Amino acid sequence: MKIALCLSLINPEIGGVLLIGPRGTGKTTAVRSLIDLLPPVERSACFYGCLPEDIEAFGMDGVCPDCAKKFAEGKPLTIQDRVKLVELPLNAKLEDVIGGIDERAVVHDRLRLKRGVLAHADLNILYVDEVNLLADEIIDAILDASASGSYTVRRGPITATYRARFTLIGSMNPEEGNLRPQIMDRFGLRVIVKGLDEPQERLEAYHRTHLYRQNPRKMIALYQAESNMAAEEIAHAKSILPSVVLPEDVAKQGIQLIQKMQIDSLRAEITLFEASRAFAAADNRTIVTREDLRQVAPMALRLRRSRFMTEYFSGRKAEEQEIQKKIDEVLRINGVKEG
Repeated sequence: MKIALCLSLINPEIGGVLLIGPRGTGKTTAVRSLIDLLPPVERSACFYGCLPEDIEAFGMDGVCPDCAKKFAEGKPLTIQDRVKLVELPLNAKLEDVIGGIDERAVVHDRLRLKRGVLAHADLNILYVDEVNLLADEIIDAILDASASGSYTVRRGPITATYRARFTLIGSMNPEEGNLRPQIMDRFGLRVIVKGLDEPQERLEAYHRTHLYRQNPRKMIALYQAESNMAAEEIAHAKSILPSVVLPEDVAKQGIQLIQKMQIDSLRAEITLFEASRAFAAADNRTIVTREDLRQVAPMALRLRRSRFMTEYFSGRKAEEQEIQKKIDEVLRINGVKEG
């Protein structure tokens, strides 16, 4: 679980992580611990999310009046800020997720849309707990925004496009229901999270939980050095990731593995190779090896095969053979008569 989460921080192109397991196995705790491992990012200082590239693309009309004034005065529109963990409430409505009419817009004498959870998640981590219990329309909105990096909201005559470049992390308890295949396919790495097997580890988990509840600052301070080291390693891995190369022979072996597993989705290759690149970068290497594939393949390829589609294609194959047989018979008979 920790490896998968760290790889997703190093390389967002992996497509996020889905944690699957029973209650009380530390899924939410692990996700919430990630924010201290990330370096700061440049983000908009405006309530409406205005950025300098908005002016480059649309001119002064692309930003709010306040930001237009700042830009004219040579003031920055962005600030250095820490990456945040944005959690999606289970009772969230679609308007909460994508945004709606902003009552504050009358201040600027223009009707505007306010940002939703997806827009606030830009350059952050979006954590969706109990993802299998969310309404389909909300899940679809999240997945579309995650895939494209932006989304558009239309409310009557008003239209606004927001950036949504976030790392998507979901968790679920399979006892409470499964995910639609379309949703499952959008998650890059899939991790089965089980409870600790060793009695000593379970006891240690209790001691740490007890200490944290008594004195959170003391508990955090005990592991501050390790946290700082992990943050530095992730930052370094992110910096060298663009230089990491996937050799063609290694890529062909990865594709061979996917084909042997009879996985149809091309997202399998994307996740496998991007996770392998992140794994190599985490090991301070710039060339992906077969061992990298071996390490990430279970997380990237599990739960991707579809028994339904296998049976469906099997039935269609028999039908296609019958159709081809009839075509050959008819055309051959007609050909003989015409001759």
